[in-house]
Amino acid sequence: MMGKKPTRRQAKFIKDKNLNYDNWLVCKDTTEIMVIKHKYSGKERIIRKR
Repeated sequence: MMGKKPTRRQAKFIKDKNLNYDNWLVCKDTTEIMVIKHKYSGKERIIRKR
């Protein structure tokens, strides 16, 4: 799954989850979940928004 650089709002959300937004790419962003992928290791994470 390809990822894109997070927007300013997405970067703030990722930072609030104690992650460094510079190291993550956003693969999928819906109202319920955000799927992010680490730039270097390729590990994917699912973050619930609610």
